[in-house]
Amino acid sequence: MLFRSPAGRQLTQKLARKIEEEVQHCVIICGHYEGIDHRIIEGLQPEEISIGPYIMTNGALAASVFVDVLARLVPGVLGNQDSLEEETHEIGMAEYPHYTRPRVFRGMQVPEVLLTGNHEAIKNWRESNKKELPMEDDNGCD
Repeated sequence: MLFRSPAGRQLTQKLARKIEEEVQHCVIICGHYEGIDHRIIEGLQPEEISIGPYIMTNGALAASVFVDVLARLVPGVLGNQDSLEEETHEIGMAEYPHYTRPRVFRGMQVPEVLLTGNHEAIKNWRESNKKELPMEDDNGCD
């Protein structure tokens, strides 16, 4: 049982993986404005999880974020499960920049290497354009 709470451990990709691996069924308790009656927390002792250090009016919105984070970890939810391994918070690096059409937009061009069809050169470009992310904190919010 989980309670979406600003006092809980911060949801990280590492925590989401742990929950997905250890929990078969999940009930998410959502507060509204000021949360829920504390006796529910005392009686049910849910694990308290925060989705971030900011304030929302509606626990259901936070629960939706939480469900989406967990759902994409379930085998079969994503079209290509291997793509999970390359995701930003799985590898600790921000993904490389992404580009679409047109080739030129407001005077800005798609990097030429991405237009070559040279898969090795594109892979090298992507690798060199990743950015390191701050380490995840498993101890909750500051």
